[in-house]
Amino acid sequence: MNFKHISVLLDEVIDGLDIKEDGIYVDCTLGGGGHSIEILNRLSPKGRLIGIDQDTNALKAAGEKLKDFKNVTYVHDNFYNIEEILEGLSIEKVDGILMDLGVSSHQLDEGERGFSYMQDAPLDMRMNRENDFSAYDVVNGYEEKELYRIIKEYGEEKFAKRIAFNIVKERTEKPIETTLQLVDVIRNSIPAKFRREGHPAKRTFQAIRIEVNRELYILDKAIEDGVNRLNTNGRIAIITFHSLEDRIVKNKFNQLQNPCTCPKDFPVCVCGKKQTLKVINRKPIVASEEELQNNSRSKSAKLRVGEKV
Repeated sequence: MNFKHISVLLDEVIDGLDIKEDGIYVDCTLGGGGHSIEILNRLSPKGRLIGIDQDTNALKAAGEKLKDFKNVTYVHDNFYNIEEILEGLSIEKVDGILMDLGVSSHQLDEGERGFSYMQDAPLDMRMNRENDFSAYDVVNGYEEKELYRIIKEYGEEKFAKRIAFNIVKERTEKPIETTLQLVDVIRNSIPAKFRREGHPAKRTFQAIRIEVNRELYILDKAIEDGVNRLNTNGRIAIITFHSLEDRIVKNKFNQLQNPCTCPKDFPVCVCGKKQTLKVINRKPIVASEEELQNNSRSKSAKLRVGEKV
């Protein structure tokens, strides 16, 4: 199995994690193991890496890539469950956590997974293929107003209302079963002059993928639970690929850095909420010009790093 995936912002992630050689690190989105192998190269035999992924193909590929390392534990799960995962491994605290929120090149290239708007495949988009709920259920089962909401909110698509209307209209004739069927509906919903702004289906496919995998709901809880599990001075590094995710990470980091909910005119804090995180980079770290030339996937990537206090 060829799990093709170029790790984005690799050097910046490693610098951000500030790796301790005997530390315990969690890669919440193991993927092809590109970030993990660089973490492991900096760990002593006493150090440990926990690799989590909900995609069994990713776990198999990473297991092959990391086969020379004996200090890796592989977990088939969603990082939403990071508290339970660490509890099950009898790990109280860790020194670093990485979340790479992008879809892997492998998932896009494997046509039958239904993530790509460039290949015809059944509507799927499940990162965990053991789940029953898929993109087919969203496209053919959601009411028009709910389709509009997710396409507008998760895809930030200006033509969300027209797309939702046309999806419902199309499926009354016959179910929308494949990716290219859906692409045709989306393309016909967008005026021709706006179709030149990248692929017309990109934002809607993003929105449906987020809904299928509950990505935004998972993210907020996972950040808070992850920070709770960090040792003092431990680091959390998160790579996002669209503005909605980045905004969630930014707001959550700021909330953990400044948790006080007292009115601004109170002379002293009475809510009792204490800072748990220090934001390392106020502005997100983005790819260098060299990386942008070598890996087009890095174009929209943003990295934010926080440190436990």
